[in-house]
Amino acid sequence: MSTLRGGREGGTVEGLPDWGRCAVMGVVNVTPDSFSDGGRWFDTTAAVKHGLHLVTEGADLVDVGGESTRPGASRVDEDEELRRVVPVVRGLASEGVLVSVDTMRASVAEQAVAAGAVLVNDVSGGLADPNMVPAVAAAGVPFVVMHWRGFSQDMNSRAVYTDVVAEVVAELRERMDAVVAGGVDPARIVVDPGLGFAKQAPHDLTLIAHQAELRALGRPLLVAASRKRFLGHVLSGGEGAPPPARERDAATAAISAIAALQGAWAVRVHEVRATADAVRVARAVEGAA
Repeated sequence: MSTLRGGREGGTVEGLPDWGRCAVMGVVNVTPDSFSDGGRWFDTTAAVKHGLHLVTEGADLVDVGGESTRPGASRVDEDEELRRVVPVVRGLASEGVLVSVDTMRASVAEQAVAAGAVLVNDVSGGLADPNMVPAVAAAGVPFVVMHWRGFSQDMNSRAVYTDVVAEVVAELRERMDAVVAGGVDPARIVVDPGLGFAKQAPHDLTLIAHQAELRALGRPLLVAASRKRFLGHVLSGGEGAPPPARERDAATAAISAIAALQGAWAVRVHEVRATADAVRVARAVEGAA
């Protein structure tokens, strides 16, 4: 696969459009305890309306999740996750929205795909549920494989690296190989370095600075930096209280522009308009070079 810079060279994913630039994935958290939006879209009707709004703001895909993965979060049970996610996926897909489902459970992935989801975004890369890889392989949909070292309750204790770039790349390569061995078409795999998951702020910044090494894995790269702790750390200067998550959108758009210029396939964000503008400007600058 190409390792050239730029959104157009960020790679294509079998089964999804080629947008000719870094794509924008908008986030709809159907949870009462999201670190970012605190349950604003917990109601199905509100969640669908918000997803449609994100599309009007410039989202190419909408990622629907029903389980918080913030550090320390407890898991919800399967029935509750299904209740939260499936109606929202169905409602958005019925309006022609390209929907991704953010889940670690095979059953949720299967029912979401049946309801119209076109992409499975599993923050565990298929490690949390042994049935996930076979389910995705059977469904024939694209699959996001994220770097993951464990569940939210204890992931901070796993943020220990000698060389974060080399270790994340090696662990992602191992996971990709396992997913392909499990029957998933390699042309449908997207990789995600897992910013904020078993990472401290210096780790996240280093991974963003070394995106070329991640893209050398040979698959399109998803960068999900939106409103995360490392941005709060940067904005506070590493001292004092970081700004609240919803005050990190300008910083998120800055990361989106950097990621787009370095060749990311897509960025995943909560506030879409600024990032949609950022990736389009990045593409125009690249085209003028």
